[in-house]
Amino acid sequence: MALVQRIPISSSSIRNWQQARTNLTPICCLHYNTASSSSSPFTEKHSVERYQRDQWLYKAVEPTPPSTPSPSPFEDEVFVRENDIASQLPELKKLLAVLKEKRVKGCKGGDCGPGDVYLVGTGPGDPELLTLKAVRVIQSADLLLYDRLVSNDVLELVSPDARLLYVGKTAGYHSRTQEEIHELLLNFAEAGATVVRLKGGDPLVFGRGGEEMDFLQQQGIRVQVIPGITAASGIAAELGIPLTHRGVATSVRFLTGHSRKGGTDPLFVAENAADPDTTLVVYMGLGTLPSLAQKLMDHGLPSDTPAVAVERGTTPLQRTVFAELKDFATEIQSAGLVSPTLIIIGKVVELSPLWPHCTKESSCLVETR
Repeated sequence: MALVQRIPISSSSIRNWQQARTNLTPICCLHYNTASSSSSPFTEKHSVERYQRDQWLYKAVEPTPPSTPSPSPFEDEVFVRENDIASQLPELKKLLAVLKEKRVKGCKGGDCGPGDVYLVGTGPGDPELLTLKAVRVIQSADLLLYDRLVSNDVLELVSPDARLLYVGKTAGYHSRTQEEIHELLLNFAEAGATVVRLKGGDPLVFGRGGEEMDFLQQQGIRVQVIPGITAASGIAAELGIPLTHRGVATSVRFLTGHSRKGGTDPLFVAENAADPDTTLVVYMGLGTLPSLAQKLMDHGLPSDTPAVAVERGTTPLQRTVFAELKDFATEIQSAGLVSPTLIIIGKVVELSPLWPHCTKESSCLVETR
């Protein structure tokens, strides 16, 4: 039996992002309805919104997002990706030529330098968490390459004269490889464009921003990083969880649930991370959580350590599961949480004003928007 609390939504628009945070009414239930990808606040890999937003790329063909699963998912994803890139190529080349011509005409003395690239963090989803500098740069860009976890509300801030290009990645499907993203950034910067690379959270926290910055700087391109509120900070604040607290947690540690292809198992850190005085924040950790939780307990982290998993944090579709570590993976699976989900493990979770609504016998699923 789980405990569900709901707080009514006033509006999802940027000007009305207010919500009621009090007068929580507990409702018991056994089943949970997971939001569909069509209602996601983010850009899912084959969403209609993605193709509508990027329709300038498909003037030669009419894009049709896949609607039925293929008997061979891997082959289907490879075909879709390659076909999608081929469909985009003519318009990308045309835009590149237009930008180069514009650069030559506006250049005085024949000495035209490359354009700038901005790596912009857009935070965990709520557009009101953007910095003023991020908004200014987003609105002045010629071309924006955006990830899956850049929320639709943030993308509404883009100038109507700018061009958007989806380069998102999700498990089993990369619309562009990292190398292809590097080349796109370089080619358009060399054409003199102001290029913005939009990333969810902060570009330099599990966002591969460092790789892009290093590649471009080696090619002589100036790169400016505009930090964003990383999911750990934004979501913890949303739930009233201090990541550090005197007498409770003396440090905080960010972990990734993924490893680089062919790299070391990310769970090897469990031996050193099982510290009851440290708050653990796990990004991209849904798939490896069962093993991680068990390893943390095996290495001495108490089984009753408070934990929380937050799906689509700070957005209108935020869902949150509270549980003790020993039951955590089971309760997350029961609630049907999907990516993106952030995980926080540590005694500070118990300081959340939502935690007292959970009991020793029950996990807590909270829909807070």
